[in-house]
Amino acid sequence: MKRKFTKITEFILLGLTDRPELQPLLFVLFLFVYLVTVLGNMGMMALIRLDSRLHKPMYFFLSNLAFVDLCYTSTATPQMLSNFLSDKKTISFIGCFIQCYLFIALLLTEFYILAAMAYDRYVAICNPLRYSVKMSRQVCICLAMCPYAYGFSDGLLQAILTFRMTFCKSNVINHFYCADPPLIKLSCSNTYIKEHAMLISASLNLSSSLTIILVSYAFIIAAILRIKSAEGRRKAFSTCGSHMMAVTLFYGTLFCMYVRPPTDKTVEESKIIAVFYTFVSPLLNPLIYSLRNKDVKQAMRTIFRQNVIRTSSMPPFSNKILL
Repeated sequence: MKRKFTKITEFILLGLTDRPELQPLLFVLFLFVYLVTVLGNMGMMALIRLDSRLHKPMYFFLSNLAFVDLCYTSTATPQMLSNFLSDKKTISFIGCFIQCYLFIALLLTEFYILAAMAYDRYVAICNPLRYSVKMSRQVCICLAMCPYAYGFSDGLLQAILTFRMTFCKSNVINHFYCADPPLIKLSCSNTYIKEHAMLISASLNLSSSLTIILVSYAFIIAAILRIKSAEGRRKAFSTCGSHMMAVTLFYGTLFCMYVRPPTDKTVEESKIIAVFYTFVSPLLNPLIYSLRNKDVKQAMRTIFRQNVIRTSSMPPFSNKILL
């Protein structure tokens, strides 16, 4: 006898907590974080575009990183903020599919943007005489566009595998966005293919992109150790340390999130882990990769000074009535 399943047309997102007294506080907190993230990343993209001194491969990749960060934090945050103040915390089936797809695609894109940035620094430090040739405009565009093409292709495959499953146990997602692990928990069909596809994709992409970063930095550190100036070594190590700390936070949380079979305990833990790479990483990236950079700080001072001069040179307001 065949079982009849009710077709699910929408999902309910439980969010971070079910305690109503915390909802307004969390709304204010995450709204503030989101606004700062948007301003920081949009400001970084605008700064790089406006200042010709920042028209270099390093800042080209940085602007792409800021764009990806801005997009993927915007994929989940508006829905999350709306749910904090709403009794009906629902998302349509199509909306859930799109959110899941974009989130996976943008995360995969960020993996390889970070890898491209590490490769750029490797060429700049270890092979400076051929830097302009190895990091030509065409090479930079290719290194930036390939992550988007691959990320959105693999992301589409993963999303299709997820939403081809039959959902009959419940339509309640124990998360603040449509994530794979809690969706798998709702399926009453065979999840073997999806679980292994997710595990293979996460393991392969995390390990391959992280390997590129680590190998690049191994060569960079070896080159830094050959610098005779102690001050030069200290500054170089400080820059690398900040970058690697950000990479460790981003990759470490994702390893915890995806390279595990989904269970009730891991789904609960994944909500907390997801906060770090959804909100903390995009918030800190402009600071870690840019605000400690002398060129960026000089560009900010220049643009600020130009705006001040332009404002002060404007003619004073006149009360005369023009006939």
